[in-house]
Amino acid sequence: MRPSPKQNINRAMSKKSVIVTRFAPSPTGHLHLGHAYSALFAQRSAQESGGRLLLRIEDIDQTRCLPAYEAAVLNDLAWLGLTWEKPVRRQSDHMADYQAALIKLDEMGLIYPCFCSRKEIHAEIMRINEAPHDATADKRGPVYPGTCRRLYQDDRNMRIAAGDPYALRLNMQKAIYLAEQKRKHLTWVDLDRGGQRATPEVFGDVVLARKDEPTSYHLSVTVDDAVQGINLITRGEDLRDVTHVHCLLQALLDFDTPDYRFHRLLTDSEGKRFAKRDKSLTLQTLRGEGKTLADVKALVKWA
Repeated sequence: MRPSPKQNINRAMSKKSVIVTRFAPSPTGHLHLGHAYSALFAQRSAQESGGRLLLRIEDIDQTRCLPAYEAAVLNDLAWLGLTWEKPVRRQSDHMADYQAALIKLDEMGLIYPCFCSRKEIHAEIMRINEAPHDATADKRGPVYPGTCRRLYQDDRNMRIAAGDPYALRLNMQKAIYLAEQKRKHLTWVDLDRGGQRATPEVFGDVVLARKDEPTSYHLSVTVDDAVQGINLITRGEDLRDVTHVHCLLQALLDFDTPDYRFHRLLTDSEGKRFAKRDKSLTLQTLRGEGKTLADVKALVKWA
C-alpha cells in the first residue's frame, strides 16, 4: 500500500528534527485560487509534522513587484488563516547574499558572460540543425548552445567594457563535474515518489544573473532556502523540473538538499491554469463577494 502524505511527512521527521517549509509568493498581482491551494498545502505540510511555516516575498523583479500587491498578499494569507514567523524575508533586502553566491561560483570558474540575444540563440540552434519544435518540446524551452562559452577572455572583457548587455550563465558541464566531485551523486528526495537522480544537463547553461539584474529565480531561491533553513519544499507540479537545477546549485554552494513535495495544479473549466490575470478568481474578489474560507476550500476541492 502506498504511504499517505502524512506518513511520508512523519518519515521525513525521522531524519529531520523539525520540518521547516515555506510559502513564497511574488507580489506581481493579486493571489488567486491556485495560490490559495499552494499556501494551504504548505501550511498542512508544516502542521502535520509539528513543523514551521515561513513566508518569503520573492520580489527580485522590481519592475513588476509593487508594495500594494505585497500588502494584498499578506491580507489574503491572513484571511486564509495562515500565520508565519516574523520578520518576513524579502528578496530585495538580500541582494548581497545572492552576489556572494555568484562570486563563489565565479571563483570556481563556472560563470561566463553571454552576449547572445534570443534571436541570435534561435538562429544558432537553427544553424546546428536542431529543429525548433524539438528544442521547445517541453516547458524548459530551447537549450542554449553555448556560443559565448567559447569566447576568449579578451573578447569578453572588450564587450563588457563597451557596455554590451549580457547574462551570466552557468557552465553546466563543468558545474556537474565539480558538484559530483563533492557529492558523488546529485540526488534529491520526493516524499511521494522516493529518491530522484538530478539531471540538470537537460537545461543547458542556465542564466544565473544579468548585467542589470544581480540574481535569477534559480540562484535566489536556492540561497534563500539555505539561509532560512528550509528542509521541506512544497511546490506545484509545474516546478518539478527546476528542482534538478536547484539540486546542482545546492551541491556547488555546499548547501544541504531539502526534501520536496509537489502538488497538483488547479485549472479552470477549460483546463487552463489559474493566472493572476483572471481577476474574477482572485482571493480579493472572492472575499469582496462575501465568500468564506470554507467556500475557497470547496472551490479548490480541498480535502
